[in-house]
Amino acid sequence: MVEEASRVEVYQLHVWIRGISPMIWRRLLVRADSTIADLHYTLQIAFDWSDLHLHRFHVHGQDYGISRIGGPSFSSDPRSVRLSDFQFRLNERFLYEYDFGDRWEHEVRVEQRLPLEAKKIYPVCIGGRRAGPEEDCGGPWGYMEYVDDHWCHPPLEEISVMAEAVSRLLDAREDEKIHEALGDLDGLRDAVERVEAYQRFQPDRFDRRRVNRRLKQYATGAEEWRWE
Repeated sequence: MVEEASRVEVYQLHVWIRGISPMIWRRLLVRADSTIADLHYTLQIAFDWSDLHLHRFHVHGQDYGISRIGGPSFSSDPRSVRLSDFQFRLNERFLYEYDFGDRWEHEVRVEQRLPLEAKKIYPVCIGGRRAGPEEDCGGPWGYMEYVDDHWCHPPLEEISVMAEAVSRLLDAREDEKIHEALGDLDGLRDAVERVEAYQRFQPDRFDRRRVNRRLKQYATGAEEWRWE
């Protein structure tokens, strides 16, 4: 049974991924009467995970989560265990682990206990830094190596291939076939894909508006949050 609004608190949570520097973090406001299942989906949205892998919370010496085929079973129904049941103290911490292969360990700290604002839709993200890691990139160490490679090895060779192709196209006679002017189409296509992938990956960018749009969709029961 949902607690009466006058009695509901809001937890301000500071969540970060262990083993990554600079830190990837989010600051969230969640209702104390939200469930473990709600918090799982909130964290999936906040860090832009896709919910493709197994997960678990470790709180007060016990594991909680949504059971999946091939994964651990949990003694409690995650849709009936509310955050308020744990009676968290200020600065208390617990663990959320996602993907038991890559082992993304999120440390969750209860920063504040706040009064509920009746007109506000929860959960909501009020701060954060840096984009969430790519799925299946090898965990914190693999991700940090990937970021280092991203900054140290921009696709200069691929850009050169594209520039040369465009130059040949501009210099081509009107009666010359376009594909002959462009040259190796497979190589050009690979170069374009590499440059596009480089441009898409922006590890320092965090889109809080997008996160809050998806959190609102989740809170209001709109299914769009799953595939945006």
